[in-house]
Amino acid sequence: MDGDSVPDPGDGAGRQDTMRGRVPGNRVKLWVLLEATRWHVAAALLGLVFVSLLIVGAVDPVPLGEAIESVDPVETVFQAFVTAIITGVTLVVTINQLVLSQELGPLGDQRDRMEGALDARRAIESELDVDVAPADPSAFLRVIVEAARDRSDRLVAASDGAEEDVRDRIETFAESVVDNADEVGDQLDAAEFGTFGVVSAALNFNYSGKIYEARRLRAACADDLSDETDAAFAELLDALELFGPAREHVKTLYFQWELINLSRVLLYAALPALVVAVSMIVFFDAGVASWSVLGVAGPVWLTSGAVTVALVPFVFLVAYILRIATVAKRTLAIGPFVLRGSEDES
Repeated sequence: MDGDSVPDPGDGAGRQDTMRGRVPGNRVKLWVLLEATRWHVAAALLGLVFVSLLIVGAVDPVPLGEAIESVDPVETVFQAFVTAIITGVTLVVTINQLVLSQELGPLGDQRDRMEGALDARRAIESELDVDVAPADPSAFLRVIVEAARDRSDRLVAASDGAEEDVRDRIETFAESVVDNADEVGDQLDAAEFGTFGVVSAALNFNYSGKIYEARRLRAACADDLSDETDAAFAELLDALELFGPAREHVKTLYFQWELINLSRVLLYAALPALVVAVSMIVFFDAGVASWSVLGVAGPVWLTSGAVTVALVPFVFLVAYILRIATVAKRTLAIGPFVLRGSEDES
């Protein structure tokens, strides 16, 4: 996350640079929130709902069939589901409007967007001394990460003439940048945009912490740095500072991608959920399900299954928004800010 507590300059080897290393707390929780496939998370939540309802129905002292004869809770519950599902379709329209709002506009606005994107790419290409920056988001980020790695090596080479204490601190810091860049570069090389892999790898590059460490180290050793070493520091900082806006751009594209996927899933799930909810209102009769399985009455099985199906759109919404919200929280600040509150809990 942007905003880790940062050690003394030169102590980079002792810190954890990946997101999982920087975030305290339960690693399983972080995996569920971010890394796990959203369909698997939704399936697990739906399974938990189904099993919980079965258990409650099995131990309920008042059989569901008797309750239906008096107050009919099934009809009441599924009437609410019908309303919620139809409202969910409206939510899909809202999500699509949010995603499309940036895509709609007059020709002049679209041209400004294009010129802005090309200007940013040209500036990065000029800074990194490459002819054409890659079009693929993962390769684009990898070029910046590799530039930071190469400039860290140049910083070490430039510090050869410095005093031993200063040189050791610079080498320790540069080694932490190289290690982090190598790990993230390998992750980006195997990642494909449209999956969480690209964003996950980008979150693992602790560019903000490295900017802060580099600036502190440069300031602390200013009197002992040669012009060549100071210039090497400036070049490394320039490369690290490029990563922040680039990561935010890729993250924005990913959010739009995920919101489109979410809207499609909600639309696909809404129709069967609505059919099941209406069927439970119109056709369900506890007297028909007079059978039992594993000691649990038929009405409990049918009602639990129907509730689970009716909850599918909501559960998918929860699964997707959990990841989007977690990523947004982990990247609230751009640059070397310390947001301790956002580190404490997911």
